[in-house]
Amino acid sequence: MASRRPQISQLAQLKPTQAAVLRRALSEERKQAEAKYAKEEIKPTPETVSTTSSIHPFVGEVGGEPVHQEVDMSAGIKADLNTIKETFDLAEVPRQAYYIGLAGVLPYLATSLSTVACAYEINHAVAGYGYLMSANTATTLLHILEPLQVGYGAVILSFLGAIHWGLEFAGYGGRHGYSRYAIGVVAPAIAWPTVLMPVEYALITQFMAFTLLYYVDTRATYRGWTPPWYAIYRFVLTFIVGGSIVVSLIGRGEVSDQIGRMPGAVDRMKTLGGDDAKEAMAREEEGIRAQQALAGEGGSKSEDDESEDSD
Repeated sequence: MASRRPQISQLAQLKPTQAAVLRRALSEERKQAEAKYAKEEIKPTPETVSTTSSIHPFVGEVGGEPVHQEVDMSAGIKADLNTIKETFDLAEVPRQAYYIGLAGVLPYLATSLSTVACAYEINHAVAGYGYLMSANTATTLLHILEPLQVGYGAVILSFLGAIHWGLEFAGYGGRHGYSRYAIGVVAPAIAWPTVLMPVEYALITQFMAFTLLYYVDTRATYRGWTPPWYAIYRFVLTFIVGGSIVVSLIGRGEVSDQIGRMPGAVDRMKTLGGDDAKEAMAREEEGIRAQQALAGEGGSKSEDDESEDSD
C-alpha cells in the first residue's frame, strides 16, 4: 500500500446526490459498529504505562525544529565497496581450488599482456627497432602467441565442461543425467572449432563461450548441482579471462593494419587441396629427382676414380 501512488478518494469522485446516499450508507455501518463496540469492556493495563510512555521530546512537537542529523557523505561509497568485497569474497572456496584456479588463468593473462607489449613495440618502433625488441621480432612473437592463447582457451573451456561430468559421476546434488552431461559435451564442441578460426574471431567466440558457461554454472549452483561457492569462484575466474581477451583484442586492433595474418589450419587445408598445392608438390618431386640424379652421378664418378687408382 505504501508503494502505491496517492489516489483521489472514490467518494470525492461521485456526484453530490450519489455522495449523500453513500454517506448515509456509511453512517449506518458506523452506527452498527459503534453499537457493537459500546458493549465491549475496556480492560486497564497499568503494567504498560511508565513515566516515559506518554511523553515525547519538545523538538518533536508540531512547529518545533527538527532534530539535526549528520549525513554521512561517504555512505554510498562504503556501500559500493562492501558490495565489491562481498562479490569477490572467496572465503568459502577451498584453498587448493582457489590457488590452482588462479594459477590456471595466469597463462591466459600472460599471453594477453605479451600481445599488448608486442603491439606497443610495433607501434613505437623507430627505423624498425623498439624499446625491447625490433618490430620484426615483435611481429614474429605475436604470431607465436596467437595459437598459444587460442589453444589454451579451448583447453580451459573443455575442462570447465568436464567438471559437470565429474559432479554427475559423484552424484553431487542428485542424479540429473543428460541435462548435466550436456554441459560437458557442448563446452568442448564450441571450444574445438575456435582453433581453426582466425585469431580475432576465435577470441570473440571464446569470450562468448566463457560468458555463456558462467551463466550455466551459476544456474547449476542455484539448483544445487554444484557446491554453493562455485558460482562466485567461477565469476572471479571468468572476470580475469574475459578481461584478458578484451585486452588482447585491443592490442591486436592497434596493429591490425601493420601485420599480416598468419596462415591458419583452414588456410593450410585449402592450400593442400588447390592447384598451388599440386604445383608445389610437382616442384618438390622434380627437386628430389634432381638430387637423386646428382647423387647417382657422384657415385659413378667416385667408382671410376677408385678403378683408376687401383690400375
